[in-house]
Amino acid sequence: MSLPEALRDDVRTLGSLLGQVLREQAGHMLYERVEQVRALSKRARAGDEKAAESLSNVLAELPVGEALPVARAFSLFLMLTNIAETHHRLRTNEEPSSSPAAHEGPGPGDCSATFGALVRRGVAPEQLHATVSQLRIELVLTAHPTQVLRRSLLQRYNDIAAILERRDAGVETNLEESLLRELTIIWDTDEVIRNKPTPAVEAKGGLTVLEQAVWHALPVWLRRVDGALRQHTGRGLPLEAAPVRFGSWMGGDRDGNPNVTAKTTLQVHRLGRWMAADLFYKEVDVLRGELSMRSCNAELRARVGDAREPYRALLRDVRDRLHATRERMQALLDGEAPNVEPFYQDERELWDVLMLCYRSLGDVGQEVVARGRLLDLIRRLRCFGLTMVRLDIRQDSDRHAEALDEITRYLGLPPYLEQSESARQKFLLAELSSKRPLIAEGMPLSDDAREVVDTFKMARQIGPDGLGAYIISMARQPSDVLAVELLQKAVGNPCPQRVVPLFETIDDLERAGAVMRQLFQMPWYKAHINGQQEIMVGYSDSAKDGGRLTANWWLYKAQEEVVRVCQENHVHPTLFHGRGGTVARGGGPTHLAIQSQPPGSIDGSLRVTEQGEMIQAKFADPRIAARTLETYVAATVDATLAPPRAPEDSWRVRIEELSRVACDSYRAIVRETPRFVEYFRHATPEQELGALNIGSRPARRKGGGGIESLRAIPWIFAWTQNRLNLPSWLGVGQCIDHAIAAGHRKELEQMYAEWPFFRATIDLIEMVVAKADPTCSARYDRRLVPADLQGLGESLRKELDNTIKRILEVAGHSRLLETYPQGRLSLEVRNPYIDPINLLQIELLRRLRQAGDDEPAAEVWEAFVMTVNGIAAGMRNTG
Repeated sequence: MSLPEALRDDVRTLGSLLGQVLREQAGHMLYERVEQVRALSKRARAGDEKAAESLSNVLAELPVGEALPVARAFSLFLMLTNIAETHHRLRTNEEPSSSPAAHEGPGPGDCSATFGALVRRGVAPEQLHATVSQLRIELVLTAHPTQVLRRSLLQRYNDIAAILERRDAGVETNLEESLLRELTIIWDTDEVIRNKPTPAVEAKGGLTVLEQAVWHALPVWLRRVDGALRQHTGRGLPLEAAPVRFGSWMGGDRDGNPNVTAKTTLQVHRLGRWMAADLFYKEVDVLRGELSMRSCNAELRARVGDAREPYRALLRDVRDRLHATRERMQALLDGEAPNVEPFYQDERELWDVLMLCYRSLGDVGQEVVARGRLLDLIRRLRCFGLTMVRLDIRQDSDRHAEALDEITRYLGLPPYLEQSESARQKFLLAELSSKRPLIAEGMPLSDDAREVVDTFKMARQIGPDGLGAYIISMARQPSDVLAVELLQKAVGNPCPQRVVPLFETIDDLERAGAVMRQLFQMPWYKAHINGQQEIMVGYSDSAKDGGRLTANWWLYKAQEEVVRVCQENHVHPTLFHGRGGTVARGGGPTHLAIQSQPPGSIDGSLRVTEQGEMIQAKFADPRIAARTLETYVAATVDATLAPPRAPEDSWRVRIEELSRVACDSYRAIVRETPRFVEYFRHATPEQELGALNIGSRPARRKGGGGIESLRAIPWIFAWTQNRLNLPSWLGVGQCIDHAIAAGHRKELEQMYAEWPFFRATIDLIEMVVAKADPTCSARYDRRLVPADLQGLGESLRKELDNTIKRILEVAGHSRLLETYPQGRLSLEVRNPYIDPINLLQIELLRRLRQAGDDEPAAEVWEAFVMTVNGIAAGMRNTG
């Protein structure tokens, strides 16, 4: 199999132009060096051992001044390959994050095909229409320390994708000149992030994606959904429907990030308000120019009097108020006194005016006009509101408990931290029902406790339109939830945020159902939530705690249990999935992930995090953004109306055993193997990654410590760089060994064939082991790991080999990615370009570590950063 002709042509064109840029901008000698390395790498991948040795020697001897541009050249080629592949997927209508598994039925992400299939399977058109109309999907943008590319370069890459699109459409006359211009600019643009980004800068990056891509994609996508509904149910999407909305943790996630304060969150909220006012101002200004008609209904006439052009008269005030809103937010961002002109505080005010225009146009027979730009504006308002995103606030449960401890000690009450769980619950419920204030003005508090209280006061100031959920990290007991409810009450917030416990570790997931049951049995709490409860499950820390397979199963069981508890207590649950970009953090194709959830866990509502580099991958291009949104809707509707089958009892027994053995095997290596942490820090660039300016949040929750203190993202990022990908597969081979030895091979094959959850788990692990490269990992060991630790690396690579064999047995495949040949081919094309970057990184790490306490040359660090970017581009994910 070879690359499709159109894709091969794009890659060839981009590669040829890159070579021209290298010759013109960096000189013929560098071009020849890059070509030498490329030829040796290809021969080495084909099995030529002499070429492999020569490649290693050439790269090890490169002076750092030459290593930097060589690494950059290969990194840039991989980025261009990514652009070409993404563009080709859009050509062929594939899901943005292509699946490693074959799907039956309609293609993932196609609403029309999905709706049609559901109706043919017996779903009543009325039920389908009601489900789509009432969908509540929220995509929550998060910033994590894995975005290794500068936004200025990302924009250039988007421009290249746009040129390829125009090329296909036949409207680009100077294609090669346009691409050459972009590549020349990219080559001479600094790729290294010089300063650590602030939370506000991260938030601006997320908002910019919404502004430049999703804002434009949304009406196009909703018209497709509307058309699919009309085709299969006879009725379109209601005006008030908002199937997808956006939330954000950028500027609100203070868990372990001292850089996020109450002032930061308020600043980010105002930035979103500014952007929304600016976008709506521009749209209303254009709409006002369109609506020049004289006819209107009596309701609108009563608002504008005898104006000759009633719509323009009405929208003049709207435009002016949006301008005043934008100017007010700008003044507040600049620390200046805001204007006193009327501005929009509540999106309902703008909604009422736009709907008045819509009704009027319909009443006078001009509905065709109403369903143009005005309809698009109404739908944007329902999605984005006047804040673009609704900010979640996230904080660790310990911080709330510590603040309450200071408050109780000051008031002469029993110290909160010294109380049992039952005593804490009693105290919290009593205070929630009390009329006396808990926190007096001027109460002396430590800086940490004051920041907690200031955050709740800031939330009161922003109000409900700008805020989403309050997420409690490391939620373990009912008191963790009640504590946040009390602190909201204590600052006098009349519209408190919904409080969402986040269950992260294996132990916390096991307790999730019991915690929620206790809360629902409290009359105060049951009345307070009004029949709605959101629960968040964390993929990252659970996987770091017990391995991917074990975490998957415990996440599945936790969801089943909390849904069961909610149903027993007549509460509608919304599951919030804290997924990352990699398989080890719950990542993978959207459709596959949603379809593999427990039956009943997706009942028309879903929240999901979209993290770091995945925001760019899924939303930075309007075409990709529209496809991503459609995939979410199609998959959620499908999972709601045709949920996957529940596992057989015997399968539950088997997966429990697999989970136990996998967890024991994983922990035996990660937690119990002597000097494992030492090996990890030698064999991967984990310590060096922590020094890079690739995120506002520290790599560790606390200083020092071992794996437990390390955040899940850099833990996975480091293993991705040396291409062992250990967190995604460790323990899987041994648990399958155990099951096969006990005579359960046929049962595993049946589970793979008939149970979507198990199939998705195995398929995604298959994808990640296909990306792993034990030969590359061994090179890191030989050059960077002390001799007495190298045996540990060798045992891990043997376990990887065993895992691959066992995965193939269960899936019935003769080779990795057998059902996803395009993915396998993509890896084969990329590997000769990733290999030199890995070899350069090994040499640069050796030089950095040899420097010891001495300051290494800035060029060495810069070249190292370039290799991090290149490997991330080649692997197509980071953390």
